[in-house]
Amino acid sequence: MSCPICDGKTIASYRPFCSKRCADIDLGKWLNEAYAVPSQDPEDIENALDQIERNPPIKH
Repeated sequence: MSCPICDGKTIASYRPFCSKRCADIDLGKWLNEAYAVPSQDPEDIENALDQIERNPPIKH
């Protein structure tokens, strides 16, 4: 198995990562909402649409 962050060889104590650094990078992505788990729940979809209406994306 290779590390999902850097493709390095995994180390048992950090599995599935190769190091604490890669594990921390992954945790940071979750905390910064770079990762998301999709939902098919109609209430979640409705809440997301309401949030977009209240806070439209900023155009650059």
